[in-house]
Amino acid sequence: MSLKKSGVLLAGVAMAVGIAGGYWLALQRVSEVRDASSEQNQNAPNERKAMYWYDPMYPQQKFDKPGKSPFMDMQLVPQYASGGNDQATVSIDPSVAQNLGLRSAMVSRGVFASSLDVSGILAFNERDVAVIQARTPGFVERVYAHAPGDLLKANAALADILVPEWAAAQTEFLALKNNGDRDLLAAARQRLLLSGMPPGVIAQVERSGKVQPYLTLTSPIGGVLQELNLRIGMTVAAGETLARVNGLSSVWLAVSVPESDAGTIAEGQKVEAQLPAFPGTKVNGTVSTILPDTNADSRTLRVRVELPNPDGRLKPGLTAQVRLSSSTEQGVVWVPSEAVIRTGRRALVMLAEDAGRYRPVEVQLGQESSGKTVIVKGLDEGQKVVTSGQFLLDSEASLKGIVASSADVPPRIAAASGLHEADGQIVEIDDKEVTLAHGPFKTLGMPGMTMTFPLANPTLIQGLKTGDKVRVAVSQTDDGLRVERLDKTGGQP
Repeated sequence: MSLKKSGVLLAGVAMAVGIAGGYWLALQRVSEVRDASSEQNQNAPNERKAMYWYDPMYPQQKFDKPGKSPFMDMQLVPQYASGGNDQATVSIDPSVAQNLGLRSAMVSRGVFASSLDVSGILAFNERDVAVIQARTPGFVERVYAHAPGDLLKANAALADILVPEWAAAQTEFLALKNNGDRDLLAAARQRLLLSGMPPGVIAQVERSGKVQPYLTLTSPIGGVLQELNLRIGMTVAAGETLARVNGLSSVWLAVSVPESDAGTIAEGQKVEAQLPAFPGTKVNGTVSTILPDTNADSRTLRVRVELPNPDGRLKPGLTAQVRLSSSTEQGVVWVPSEAVIRTGRRALVMLAEDAGRYRPVEVQLGQESSGKTVIVKGLDEGQKVVTSGQFLLDSEASLKGIVASSADVPPRIAAASGLHEADGQIVEIDDKEVTLAHGPFKTLGMPGMTMTFPLANPTLIQGLKTGDKVRVAVSQTDDGLRVERLDKTGGQP
């Protein structure tokens, strides 16, 4: 038993030694391959020049010389200025892209229809109001059976009022009628009108020949009796408000719109409302008024919608779900909303280019509705954006240290000009090269750093010195980036 255990132990030790030896030999082989590759690259006459070196684990930190990373025990990786791959893009083999589930969509231009769903409450139309007042002093002789809140028809009687002044004026009018003096009769008729007597009462007196000292107050419109200040035996004065009626031929829908969507609302805009009280029924109306103030607590804009109510079914106080629809008069550029990457400070999309290249582009967003988002700046019609898998591409771009192109400078415009610009400050300068502490070259996807560039022309240094702030324009050559333009923008800091 002991001999068997010893044999097993010796076999295990031998296996461990073999594995360790094989691992050591593999490391040696890899090292030899690296050294040979390095020697071959050094001897290559057409070697590309690196723009900078970086640690893949810390891509935000750039170095102007090769060497070992201060963060990890590994060599820095060069980033080249030219070659088969654009350093400002992420390259994915088409077969790999298919396996990753990358999908893209075209940037479209056209009329952008949008809708906003909000809630609202029905209210009386305050423009459809009748105020009933006494036009002459009198006494309330009779009050008809009505109370505030009752639904009235047009010309519904409210009260009978005795007007003593009318008795004397009507008696004089009848006497002049019997005398046959037309001029005096016309003057008497005018006096009756000025005393507040309705034309119908005057016609009745003239037709019957009898005095009519009573006035029957009626509602000029149909609607809800909101106020009734009449009691039997009370005295009324001229100009006193006796009743108030609110019409129901149309109602107002009070809607609260979030301030972020306030710019999409306009007077005359079409509105569709659905009420829980009438399932399946849609009521169409228009925005009649946008009130000039907002609700300070909810940060909402108050919008008034007018809805027709011919059958009187819409009751003030009912709630409604409201859809505000609008469309742009001119074509706008838009993309599927799922293509937009929101970082909190800015918005990005992954632009799909030829040969499996993808470039992050900063965009300025507009309206969003029904899964579509308007692009105010940054994209043009006909370009392609990634709609699925864009977050993987964005992560890869971040690992490579790629800076998104600015919405103010589309990548293809920069490519067409052949120059890439940035702001910087001169650290050292002579007639052959300049060392700059520069900001990011956004169209190159190159972050800010301190770097030495060759000059295309010695005359570029005229009038410049160490410490000057400049605007630099560079071009890509086989040997790296070269300064083509150097413009002074300010003095020393």
